[in-house]
Amino acid sequence: MIVKVAIDLSLDRLFTYEVPGELQGKLAVGQLLCVPFSSRQVNAFAMEISAGDEASVEGRRLRPIGKIIDEKPFFTPALLKLVGQIAAYTASPIESVLRAAVPAAVLKPNAKARELLFVEPSREPFAAALTSRQRWICEQVVRLGGGWMRQLCRELGTTPSTLRALGQKGALVITVQARRRDPLCAAKIRPSRPLELNAEQRAALDTVLASELPVLLHGVTGSGKTEVYLQAIAAVLENGGGAIVMVPEIALTPQTVQRFASRFGDQVAVLHSALSDGERYDEWHRIRSGQARVVVGPRSAVFAPVRNLALIVVDEEHETSYKQEDAPRYHARDVAVMRGRIEHARVVLGSATPSLETWLNVRKGKYTLATIARRAGAGRLPSVAIVDMAEGGEERRGAIFSPRLLEAIALRLDRGEQTILFLNRRGYSRSVVCECGYVMTCPDCSAPYTYHRADNCLRCHICGGWRTVPRECPECKSSTLSYRGIGTQRAEAALAKCFPHARILRMDADSTSRKQSHDDILGAFRRGEAQILLGTQMIAKGLDFPNVTLVGVLNADSSLNMPDIRAAERTYQLLSQVAGRAGRAELPGEVFIQTYDPSSPVIVAAARGDFVAFAEEELKIRRELDFPPYLRMALVNLRSKNAKLVSEWSEMYAKSLKQVKGLIVGDAIPSAIEKADGWYRWQIMLRSPSSAVIVRAWRWIIAVRPAPRELRVFLDVDAYNMV
Repeated sequence: MIVKVAIDLSLDRLFTYEVPGELQGKLAVGQLLCVPFSSRQVNAFAMEISAGDEASVEGRRLRPIGKIIDEKPFFTPALLKLVGQIAAYTASPIESVLRAAVPAAVLKPNAKARELLFVEPSREPFAAALTSRQRWICEQVVRLGGGWMRQLCRELGTTPSTLRALGQKGALVITVQARRRDPLCAAKIRPSRPLELNAEQRAALDTVLASELPVLLHGVTGSGKTEVYLQAIAAVLENGGGAIVMVPEIALTPQTVQRFASRFGDQVAVLHSALSDGERYDEWHRIRSGQARVVVGPRSAVFAPVRNLALIVVDEEHETSYKQEDAPRYHARDVAVMRGRIEHARVVLGSATPSLETWLNVRKGKYTLATIARRAGAGRLPSVAIVDMAEGGEERRGAIFSPRLLEAIALRLDRGEQTILFLNRRGYSRSVVCECGYVMTCPDCSAPYTYHRADNCLRCHICGGWRTVPRECPECKSSTLSYRGIGTQRAEAALAKCFPHARILRMDADSTSRKQSHDDILGAFRRGEAQILLGTQMIAKGLDFPNVTLVGVLNADSSLNMPDIRAAERTYQLLSQVAGRAGRAELPGEVFIQTYDPSSPVIVAAARGDFVAFAEEELKIRRELDFPPYLRMALVNLRSKNAKLVSEWSEMYAKSLKQVKGLIVGDAIPSAIEKADGWYRWQIMLRSPSSAVIVRAWRWIIAVRPAPRELRVFLDVDAYNMV
């Protein structure tokens, strides 16, 4: 027998080994093995097993595998097929896809379950020799049905030595057992029952359970899409199946997990990067063993080893955070569809503002459409007003809040209602500028520093570097430095001056760096401990607060100016999603969109909430320009510390690629952020009706013109990050 394995060294090939006689019959595809490689032992996954007439390749004797690390496979044949398809589609080494599919915490050499002493009552009657105190302790252990030794010692006011003595007498049974590190142990989760569905929700659920194609659940914000997911999952669980629920942000995970845990209890597992290594280890093994049948998490959850997978839900399917920016550069929404096809599982893509790729697939008949046009329960869509920030002349220019928005906030404070304010820029001011025109810029990046008032320093949001605020301009030595642009810290300070008695919570990358901070902030706001929640895009979607009746969008048109083909689409989605946070219960909602471009078609369409009209108009533009979703698009990205080297190789690659038939190749150009963390960055845009043409052209160019060591080159298929 021979086995082909993938070794975790990013070599992008499989290696063949002999299976020694004592391991034949024990080896299975997907197992984690230990194999000799060069002069050391390394971990590898078994990818293919076959009979070999001779244990040699090209005249060389095959080396035998060392041992099977875990007899239980980490990957099913279906998951390995998915891994292979992702590697081929994204032109990624297969090892990088395997690495993405299993949490690093699971593969660490010292990773193991946490084992503690568990105390249980003996089946034998109490010994006559027990003291009254010992007899009382045994009676309490019986009453409690047993428990962890440390916990029992606290509850019963006793010591481990006392319990061990009772164990030696046969009155108690003490064993070593694995104790789960539960990421939800601090959450107060109360069981919930299914809600009654309205006619649109019921029709959507029937479509989900009946359709053999992926289903786009297009429901307005607050329409009760989550309840449809819950009842669809309940149906597949009843039939012995499992489910994966994907959410785009870690910030949404606690709230979403609690809703699913309240319905399905211990059958729910959570996977995301904010968990400790121990929590991730335990949750992943609960899924693999079949103890957990419902998995909730961001994009990596799409690889969860769920048994009898029957349903995959991709909530807010339009979100760009589903796209992995490092190798392997997969899109989790597309992987969900691929996995559903391989494992014959239903796939639901939910959104109030679907991606144009998904919308076009509906139009082509590749996906089934289920629509929920009105909000569930007593909720009604909010009224939306566009506020022209240019009104009022120069004296109002640069203002953070319009008078209309300030009046609306004051009214909510008087009524005891809550407000959400959205500003998609963190920090205090986005740049520090001298009167001579000099802009304080990060030396390692072609990006201005952002001023952070909280720690009185300048920070680069590209590389994370920082410096103290200078007393004078490095160019002209003037001390006249001005702070331009508005970030969440500055908006928070301005709010505090306008409403000194209101409690304000800020939610951005700076305020949520601590574990559980997302949950803490949102929990405090839900409990009414604050009246105003101010934040970046992490507050724009998925949050459901019944007492929020006002949403204010600050600087709404800033994202329209990004050098990105999806700028209009992203702006529409973001505005619609954040507006949807208002009026989700009985109280009516109101939304103010502040902008310097009130006539923008995108902003007007978002204010009207007319997704279909926006999508059809945007698709016309994309078709005329031969842009996605009508053609596949990829970026060849080049990075080097040598500016001349990266520009020369970029131009050479572009010239060569233009010879490939069926491929539209753009000119080699510097990236929008030309320098980041000391690396000069160039890119070449490739477009074709087929991604296979793009991948073949890529593999050809790196084979005939391999890049020098000083140059990093990679392909991003279906690129979402254009900067």
